[in-house]
Amino acid sequence: MKKIILKCKLTNRDSFEQKLSDIDLDFSPIYWQHDRIYVPRNYKPHANFPKLVMRTEMKSVDKPAKYYFILRRHIEDSGVDIVEETAVTDYEKLVNIILQLGFKPIAEVSRRRQELSMGEGTTIYLDKVDNLAGYYAKIESNLQSTDSVEAAHADLEKTFRTLGESHFVDSPYFEI
Repeated sequence: MKKIILKCKLTNRDSFEQKLSDIDLDFSPIYWQHDRIYVPRNYKPHANFPKLVMRTEMKSVDKPAKYYFILRRHIEDSGVDIVEETAVTDYEKLVNIILQLGFKPIAEVSRRRQELSMGEGTTIYLDKVDNLAGYYAKIESNLQSTDSVEAAHADLEKTFRTLGESHFVDSPYFEI
């Protein structure tokens, strides 16, 4: 799946959430995610290398955790992210496969997250990342084959600016 992703450090979480609530858009309840990020042994930042993510997600304390395997590749030239995600039943076995393929762990990121669906293919996430000050918002929008990357990115920027936010962040959480 091709996506455009834009992340912003919020100046005021409550104000951001209130602006969305004023137009009848409300975030989901808070849930917890923990990502373990793996990269190829010859990894260099900003070089279009793939990242593999093993995600643990708990949406409710009375239900078991869910596990996901995510392939994420940011194509620097185009600003597009290629993202494929699949549910995992045997976490340890898949981590062993990742390591045997020559990937190495480089970071772990835990966050409390809320999400808000803005129609088909677009989601806003509100994140409180462990060990990072403040709150972050991230908009992910699926790209169709006929969509202009530049226009889609401009639309996401416009959405953030309309909500009073403009502190855009290009780095993944583990690099901040």
